[in-house]
Amino acid sequence: MKDALGSVQSLLILGGTSDIALATARRLAADGRTRRIVLAARPSERLEAAAQDLRALGGGAKIEVETVAFDAGEVEEHEKVLGAVFAAGDVDAVLLAFGVLGDQSADEQDPVAAAKVAQTNYVGAVSSGLVCANALKKQGHGSLVVLSSVAGERARRANFIYGSTKAGLDAFAQGLGDSLHGSGVHVMVVRPGFVETKMTAGLPKAPLSTTPDAVADAIVAGLRRGAEIVWVPAALRYVLSGLRHLPRPVFRKVAQR
Repeated sequence: MKDALGSVQSLLILGGTSDIALATARRLAADGRTRRIVLAARPSERLEAAAQDLRALGGGAKIEVETVAFDAGEVEEHEKVLGAVFAAGDVDAVLLAFGVLGDQSADEQDPVAAAKVAQTNYVGAVSSGLVCANALKKQGHGSLVVLSSVAGERARRANFIYGSTKAGLDAFAQGLGDSLHGSGVHVMVVRPGFVETKMTAGLPKAPLSTTPDAVADAIVAGLRRGAEIVWVPAALRYVLSGLRHLPRPVFRKVAQR
């Protein structure tokens, strides 16, 4: 349950090795109010290392950090795995942060590989998002934070497979938020631009690039004010508004990359 100041005391991260998610967890844990963090992801050394790092935060106060084996692609297991997390105690905020970028040029020639990107980024998110939303609704409180992307605002030639999955996820999350209005559950969609993470390592930076820490700060600030959509950086809201309405022949010329 959130405290009197509305602070997140318990956090569930789907995609527990995500750079953005871990930056957000560190930001919340450092303020001394978040006492329970659950990292749900495929078992790995990186996951365990992340859990150890988080346990060391909190200004001397003990933080309970646990890891849960979770695979976005195994949708049949989501209710069982995530249901157990909620059964162990209330969750104030869920951060849906998993996703894969894929290899656009290769995936265009391999429909199965392209479908796997969609399976993870969209189908897995729909399944796990609904499981968590229903659990939060049963609690009567909580926030679901969904990491979308500006790539979903208007798909570019260079990444339309990934972009289309984020477009679907974004629409799903907004509709889910509308369906939960008045239930005590808050859905927040986060639309970062190019973020310098392990997933984007080696790729050329885009204009208005940002960092995991900057996105984490925006997420925490958005939770505090009850925002429904957060752009990172904020200027992208106006940039994408313009790009969204460009005639297609013009858009093809200005957004070839």
